Amino acid sequence: MLTILVTNPKGGCGKSTLATNLAGAFALSGFETVLADCDRQKSSLTWIKQRPEKYPPITGLDWTKKIGKVPGGTRRLVVDAPAAVRRGAVRELVQTADVILIPVLPSLFDEATTRRFLRVLDKLKPIRNNKRAVALVGNRIRVRTTASRHLEDFLAGLNQDVVSLIRDTQLYPTASAGGLSIFDMAPSRAERYTEEWRPLLRFISNVAFQKDR
Repeated sequence: MLTILVTNPKGGCGKSTLATNLAGAFALSGFETVLADCDRQKSSLTWIKQRPEKYPPITGLDWTKKIGKVPGGTRRLVVDAPAAVRRGAVRELVQTADVILIPVLPSLFDEATTRRFLRVLDKLKPIRNNKRAVALVGNRIRVRTTASRHLEDFLAGLNQDVVSLIRDTQLYPTASAGGLSIFDMAPSRAERYTEEWRPLLRFISNVAFQKDR
């Protein structure tokens, strides 16, 4: 089993969007996929409840109170972390993870929070010893805007892997309203956006390959 933790203490940075679309991509690829929701808003669990039966199934777990057991046979576990997560909870979640993904918006406040959070992560033993793969994802990018160019410069200066830059589009709320990921949508509508996820999915696949060796 490979566990992907999606985390950033800044609320509203797109953690649930990243988590649900990753889960959708894994399920569509044939992996037994579980999505654990740690956030009190339970956005990911609400998304799963909306998911039509004809699409690849995703199992939802309520981890809002504590980390629970994972069903046998799970190949991909995506963990949607809460905002404003306590340091002790960060440590516990990091212990469960193989991959840690940090979504960042083109915003001064998001950048400051991300910088502080990376300092917290760097103090944790699994991170210091390179036992966990950590990567950043630029989220809700608006092409050719000053804010997005500034975000790209900010990410480039952090000495961390930046695995994907995900553009802002109404396809995400449209898909999520029906319990879908953009990978479940018709290629004629979504392909140019799903392509932006390929570097991120390759990054995760490489971690899985190294773990299985």
